[in-house]
Amino acid sequence: MALTAEEVREALRTVEDPELRQSIVDLDMVKDIEIEGDTVRVVIALTVPNCPLQSVISERAKEAILAAGAKKVYVRLTAMTEAERQALSAKLQSAKGLVTLAPDRPPGSEKTVYLTVSSGKGGVGKSTVTANLAYALARSGLKVGLIDADIYGYSIPEILGIRRQPTVLEKLIVPLYSFGMSVISMGFFVPHNTPVIWRGPMLGKMLDTFFKEVHWDEDLDVLLFDLPPGTGDIPMDISRRVSWAMDILVTTPHPTATHVAARAGAMTLRLNRSILGVVENMSYVECPDGTRVYPFGEGGGRDLAAHFRTELLAQIPLAGDSPGIEDPVTGEIASGLYPADHPVGKVYASLAEKVMEKLGLEPRPEAVR
Repeated sequence: MALTAEEVREALRTVEDPELRQSIVDLDMVKDIEIEGDTVRVVIALTVPNCPLQSVISERAKEAILAAGAKKVYVRLTAMTEAERQALSAKLQSAKGLVTLAPDRPPGSEKTVYLTVSSGKGGVGKSTVTANLAYALARSGLKVGLIDADIYGYSIPEILGIRRQPTVLEKLIVPLYSFGMSVISMGFFVPHNTPVIWRGPMLGKMLDTFFKEVHWDEDLDVLLFDLPPGTGDIPMDISRRVSWAMDILVTTPHPTATHVAARAGAMTLRLNRSILGVVENMSYVECPDGTRVYPFGEGGGRDLAAHFRTELLAQIPLAGDSPGIEDPVTGEIASGLYPADHPVGKVYASLAEKVMEKLGLEPRPEAVR
């Protein structure tokens, strides 16, 4: 017995846009359904022409219709008209409540936990720690957002291997979904590795964009901010916007790194925010015989944690390059993420467990692997 158009539509309701992560039916992307016997033809309008994930949408739609009982399926992809994009943007903004947002209301909801990751100086691996912590939290089933707030020194796109640009619907920016995380970065809006040459006021305007013009999930469990090193405008601005956000200090064991990191921690406290703990990166090298070598010395992270009367959350070893991970949806390769079964990946998993425990977050079974 042939499928009905309604049955095909219900089958397609299980297919989500990979970026918006909502049903293509609910997003009004399914434009036409034709049925002849056991053959089904559908027309799906992409939110933008030449969507980089169009093959994912097409294959998932085909699989869903075949699973519903069709023998042959043909999917034709088109693009939404300008009027359709405007209607979708208005629909998303209405659902998100953007029209009633207070100017400085942060993304997410009252249940969202906000976590900044900071360092006193560059070169300590802060962004790598941020990305891997976010990935480990996502693997635990949490809904994770990641803002690369290092406007001048953005590096999250490179760590995650992202080569796409965000979809823009009117004035609404859809964050890129990568390895189970919703991500936004200045690096998505400039040509690859182009320097950003801005004065201070422009930085605040970009943060406004990240806060108010990005379509963040309302039910985010945790939103991480990868702060620029030091004690400049961006950390102060974010502290003003989310004064209740807790901070993780990243350092290496070297005395100079911990000395400078102490300034970042002091700034956090002066802005009436709390320090969740300290992560010591590049702590040691694990030798084949099981012994450890400490190229940058020992005790820096421990001493920094003691200084602020907080916990040393993790000691991340030096392990050379990551073997790389392929995103199952986009096929992008993240050279800066460590797999869950890698020794360093296990350290990050332990770090994520400690962070969740301290923040009162619980893992969920629908984890990203």
